[in-house]
Amino acid sequence: MAAAAQSIVLIGFGEVGQVLADDLLARNCRVEAFDIRFDDAASAPAQAAKSRALTLHANAAAALAAGQAQGPALVFCAVTAAADLDAARSCADALVAGSLYADCNSASPSVKQQAAELIDAGAGAYVEVAVMSPIFPKRSTAPMLLGGPHAEQFAERVQALGFSGCAVHSAVVGPASATKMCRSVFVKGMEALISESMLSARYYGVEDGVLDSLSNLFPSDDWRRFARYMISRTIEHGGRRAEEMREVVKTVEHAGVQPWMSAACVQRQQWAPQHQSALEHEDLGPFLDAIRANMESER
Repeated sequence: MAAAAQSIVLIGFGEVGQVLADDLLARNCRVEAFDIRFDDAASAPAQAAKSRALTLHANAAAALAAGQAQGPALVFCAVTAAADLDAARSCADALVAGSLYADCNSASPSVKQQAAELIDAGAGAYVEVAVMSPIFPKRSTAPMLLGGPHAEQFAERVQALGFSGCAVHSAVVGPASATKMCRSVFVKGMEALISESMLSARYYGVEDGVLDSLSNLFPSDDWRRFARYMISRTIEHGGRRAEEMREVVKTVEHAGVQPWMSAACVQRQQWAPQHQSALEHEDLGPFLDAIRANMESER
């Protein structure tokens, strides 16, 4: 007799949720999903769910009820950092015994610990997940650090579903997210620094000289392509990144360090998405020119 299909519930159906849905559906999992934007049938998450023939559940509890109808489920929460605790609250009382709640959100260790308390106070079991790279191109095989007393159990269950990048990091909740947050000081900070450097250098016509000089310190096959990619990430995902960096600020402050760089990064990331129109330019020069033209129109 064939084994029963694994039941999966996705809380949040943005970029990460959609990637997980596709990979899990390809492995014949039963997938239920909820996103707060499902209220708007024309929203991107609602349209994405419809294109995959998924039910548009009215709330998280309804998605969980459907996913757990035949027994415990794996629950992946992939919402914005600011919604981490709200998502945990909405799920805590609806989880059944044996269901694992994987918190994949980019939140600070203290927020993850609060979410764990909410989930573990009910019947479900909380698992801290820190996704340590962009979801593309590795998708569900992306490196993920796991934390908490249920991390080993979660790792065993998802290995068979293709999550080969999962690794148990700690038996307690917090260190995995601390690792991601401290990484983000560097990665998201680099995005902000490159944006500021290149937009200023373009004004003076010296971006090539700046990038050539960087190659002496940080070798790269194509600094122009890399710079454009890093800036484009802030434009495409700056709103979400700004929320993450606010969590980074909390993490750095908790360590007794003044978060001057991370606080400034919040502003740069928050500012970037208004320049979506620049993304049509693949070459760095016209790309920067388009952003600068938008900047001029703001004044």
